Amino acid sequence: METDKCAGAAPEAGAVLYDGESGKVGEYRAKVGPYLLLRPLGGGREWEAAPADVRPATPAEQLSAKVRAANDQAVRNRAEPVNAPHHDVGRPPVPVPGCTECAELGDRRATARTGFDWSLETDANVLLRSHQRRDHGA
Repeated sequence: METDKCAGAAPEAGAVLYDGESGKVGEYRAKVGPYLLLRPLGGGREWEAAPADVRPATPAEQLSAKVRAANDQAVRNRAEPVNAPHHDVGRPPVPVPGCTECAELGDRRATARTGFDWSLETDANVLLRSHQRRDHGA
């Protein structure tokens, strides 16, 4: 691969390249006819780029593309599935009356509150919610 442009031989698979025409950084996937097939870092829709418009991405361009990919992934992970039950995480879960495990986790949470251990209180809430989802269908 030439250091200035990718007009010569095809780049190595996985090479991170900058497409000057689109202004995007992508991972080299394959050569399709006269074009290079690039994919955004972190995944996404591939695009074709003319070899004359492509060069190796600078470290700053690579970093920017990786941060953008991480942010996009975080947004995708944050989206709640359409049919998922809504849980108000601002409110602590209420133990189910008569359930021994709920009562134990509720006691653990109360002890944490008394000791001003907010991390332990959060852990108890997470375990209680998990137990209720698993055993009580809540």
